Parts: sequence; structure tokens; C-alpha cells
Amino acid sequence: MARILCVGALTMDTIFRLERLPEAPGKIIPLDAVEVAEGMASAQAASIVRLGGAAALWASAGDDGIGDRLVAQISEAGVDTAHVRRVAGARSGFSSILMDQTGSTIIVPRYDPTITAAPDGPPDLQGIDAVMTDVRWPAAARLALAAARAAGIPGILDADMAPRDVLDALVPEASHIVASESAAKLLTGAEAPEGAAWRLFDEHGVFVAVTAGAHGCWWTEGAAIRHTAAPKIDAIDTLAAGDVFHAGFAVGLTEGWPMGRTIAFASAAAAIKCTRFGGRLGAPTRNEVEAFM
Repeated sequence: MARILCVGALTMDTIFRLERLPEAPGKIIPLDAVEVAEGMASAQAASIVRLGGAAALWASAGDDGIGDRLVAQISEAGVDTAHVRRVAGARSGFSSILMDQTGSTIIVPRYDPTITAAPDGPPDLQGIDAVMTDVRWPAAARLALAAARAAGIPGILDADMAPRDVLDALVPEASHIVASESAAKLLTGAEAPEGAAWRLFDEHGVFVAVTAGAHGCWWTEGAAIRHTAAPKIDAIDTLAAGDVFHAGFAVGLTEGWPMGRTIAFASAAAAIKCTRFGGRLGAPTRNEVEAFM
């Protein structure tokens, strides 16, 4: 079984599901609520395990009670948390999320700046078959992607929205770029996902995929741009859907599947997640994805 090191965010999210998002101050009773350890890299790692892979997490948390709960929850999800860095005196990341019944959100995060300070050195990649990084711990992501290249293993970048200088530093280090539509537009200036995918490929010469939610995914095969449609579903919670897509992509890539199947699998996994409340807790199992496909 391939083992993937996920690098980046680890936060405690409290998600409140409401009938509608607030339009004025007041007290609101939620339809449902859940507290879940996630963040991009952490949700990806937990979802990889759900999808039949093996994952380790390199992330950063404080040495507080929230950090204890974060590590415990991700470990309970089957992820190797031995690489999680605990920063003395720091407050672990957390956020409050308000979500309506269509999945639209208001997100209020809080990150202690010391959490994202540069690590002492690159990760140990012994026994690791691929690296996947988000953009929330840039110094660690850059070290991990460079280490993956040196080791001759895939270095996947989840190129989501971030400051332009962060994206510019990380994109050239990746062997596989999987970008959100908004981040791809920021990087290339292209209005359409297909054009953004082509420009990223033309500039960097590596595999590129650009995800566009319900409009599907554009990805490169040689010098051609392919499109995979998104499954038709009634979405109630899109939180962590992108992370589940990245998890499915990493599983298919490390298992050597044809890219068309890999993208279809990742798209199906993300679609199923969108039908379930609870952020990354809605990630499906491999059997569920294969039955859905």
C-alpha cells in the first residue's frame, strides 16, 4: 500500500449548520453542529485513509488542549501523526464555520503566527511514496516538495488561494499541480479553467489539473487538455470537498491508475462528500466511491 505524506494545515473546526446564513446580529439555534479536526492537509490525510490508502501528516499545532484533541482525532482517523510538530506556548489553529442548507459558508479562522514558522529541516521521506502539500505552511511545503523531487517521488501541490508570492514559490517545486479555479486564474490571468490549465502546463511542463466545482475538472494529458465532468448531486456541504478530491487523486496516482480513472475517482469521492454534512467527516470509503461510479 502506497504511503503519502500530507503537509500543511491542522485546525479544529466547529461547524454550525443553519437554516440560512445570518443577515443581522442575534442568537441563532443551529440545525446541527460538529467539532472536527481538519484543515487542508489533515482532511486530505484522513480522506486518503478512508479511500484505502495510507497517510502520514506533517503539520504544526500548539502544546495546548486543542492541540491534544487535534492530534487525537487525526490519529483516530488512521493517520500517522508522529511528524506533527507541537510548538511550545503556541495556540493551536481553530475556526468557527456557519453553513446554510445549500453549503454556503462564513468561515472565521484564527492562526497563531508561530504555528507556521519555518521547520528546522526537510521531512524524513523514508517509506513515503508521494508527498502532497497545501499552501497553509509554505516553508514546510517548499522543503517537502524539494525533498520529494530529490527522492524521485511525486510532489503534489494543492494550489488553492494564497498570497501570490506563496504560490509563485511553491508551483515550480511540484511534479503535479492540482489548482482551484480561483488560484489558477490568479497565477495565469486566464478566465477559463481550460485556459488556465494550458498556461500552467506551458510554463511548468508538469501535470496540471484545474478544478472548478460543479463544472468539473480540466487536466493535462501530454500536450492535450482533457475535461472530466462533475457528477450531478444535490450539495449540502462543500467544506473539505476539495481535500477529498486531492485525496482521491493521490490514491489513484500512487496506485498507478490511468489518469482518466484517477480524475473520475477523485471527482466521485468529492461529489459524495458534498452530500454529507460535517466537513471531512463526510469523506466516503473506496467501496462507496466505486459503487457510485
